[in-house]
Amino acid sequence: MRARAAGRLTGLSAGLAILLILCACDRGAETAGEASSAAPDRGDEGTVVASTAEDHLPDWLSPTDGTDPARWLAGREAGHPLPADAAAVRDIRESLDRARSAFVEDKRMIANRTVQLGQMLSEIGKPESYRGLIDGLGAIAAVRGRHKSLYGEMCQHYYNTRAQGADHAAALARLEARERPDVAAPEMPPDPPRPQGEQLGEQSGGQP
Repeated sequence: MRARAAGRLTGLSAGLAILLILCACDRGAETAGEASSAAPDRGDEGTVVASTAEDHLPDWLSPTDGTDPARWLAGREAGHPLPADAAAVRDIRESLDRARSAFVEDKRMIANRTVQLGQMLSEIGKPESYRGLIDGLGAIAAVRGRHKSLYGEMCQHYYNTRAQGADHAAALARLEARERPDVAAPEMPPDPPRPQGEQLGEQSGGQP
């Protein structure tokens, strides 16, 4: 009995030892794989950008994505990934650098919003270059100085104006008038005076 029990304990101990060794190997391989997949590349100016497959660009940049927003945005517009030193990437990087000082959002969010706006404009048959959108909206926001603007909000106003029929220049002019009252367009003539006691919506069944 004792010999049989001792044999069982020996076998159990050996099994546990093998299991621990296998777990340690799996854990080491997993760690090595994570380190390999997360290994960063060094972008311009020493910034760390994530390694990205050369044949794929994500639809959006997530908060944890370290991909260079300029390279991602230029690649999305070109339809394929571009080298970090490509002229289009450098141009958009300069635009993002300027916009970052004028807007609340960081470069990643500005890039995401630009792609979103570009897609919406394309759907209504009014595409614009990503750099043209960033530079146009950024120039308007820059006049506010320390009072930064919300890029997403400005994109929405720009889109609404374009959807109403305005071209790129006219939409920017209206946004500038909105941001800078000193250059606002002439006000519309005031409504004629209403009879005393008349309330808004009375003549249209209560609808505003």
